[in-house]
Amino acid sequence: MLKVGIVGGTGYTGVELLRILSQHPEVHIHAITSRKETGLAVAELFPSLRGRVPLKFCDPAEAELDKCAIVFFATPNGIAMQQVRSLLDAGVRVIDLAADFRIKDVAVWEKWYGMTHACPDLVEEAVYGLPEINRNEIKGARLIANPGCYPTAVQLGFLPLIEAGIVDLEHLIADAKSGVSGAGRNAAVHTLFAEASDNFKAYGVPGHRHLPEIRQGLSRMAGGPIGLTFVPHLTPMIRGIHATLYGRLSRDADLQAIYEKRYADEPFVDVLPAGAHPETRSVRGSNLCRIAVHRPQEGNTAVILSVTDNLVKGAAGQAVQNMNLMCGFPETLAIDHAPLLP
Repeated sequence: MLKVGIVGGTGYTGVELLRILSQHPEVHIHAITSRKETGLAVAELFPSLRGRVPLKFCDPAEAELDKCAIVFFATPNGIAMQQVRSLLDAGVRVIDLAADFRIKDVAVWEKWYGMTHACPDLVEEAVYGLPEINRNEIKGARLIANPGCYPTAVQLGFLPLIEAGIVDLEHLIADAKSGVSGAGRNAAVHTLFAEASDNFKAYGVPGHRHLPEIRQGLSRMAGGPIGLTFVPHLTPMIRGIHATLYGRLSRDADLQAIYEKRYADEPFVDVLPAGAHPETRSVRGSNLCRIAVHRPQEGNTAVILSVTDNLVKGAAGQAVQNMNLMCGFPETLAIDHAPLLP
């Protein structure tokens, strides 16, 4: 059995990671850490895991994480970078679900996240964990930078257009919406029921932390700089990402065929039939990204609709997908769940 540890398991991403790993036939959860909840049974904080996870939260100093094969960081930004080096030196492989290692330009990362990076030398080594692009590199990686929720939906949506070389790279637009769980589990006024329910708003229009991550990924696909306008929105739902993507076509092409061919062998990307409109509820609780391709009025604008569950393919599910690849397990093991409905 693969011995794994989870650092920071009290948030929505952490509990989703526990839910998935508790059903993984090749995994033994060795430790789950939380300074605040040390000694508390996991099932007491998360009753949904009663009978599934018999552990108690423990202090990180007592978790013996160096005895794990894989350690997941489901922590706020800035935590993993403080602890990763000692784990790597002990032979532990690390998957960081936060943003500490996603952006290769450390100066850019420090600007957007407002702190000094603790181990900039490891940023270059870290492999960006989007399997649909970096599958081979993920298999041999020691350190995985798990992608953000918005970046996953946006990059998977734009990828075939960019690879095919049929879109104007200077004028890409991503209009994306997220459920409130994307803001985390900490109490905040803007996610109170009376604030978020029956409401819809844009935020971060001048600039959002996921913008440089998305721009970096799309630029690598394109082999050069791209122009991107990214506008996130908060929607009154718990889970889900819906990204509506716009690209000006540079030449005529069969968009449906391009997308179907690109993702034909991808277990977690579902290209819907022509003319479809994917819904966030169609991926709830699953590791799927569902994509639909449109070309309104047969004009020169491609409209791509991309939906994911921000806590699964946008976070914990993708982390387990990366773990499966790193450890030689079937890629879909423990994450091939049908979506929840209603």
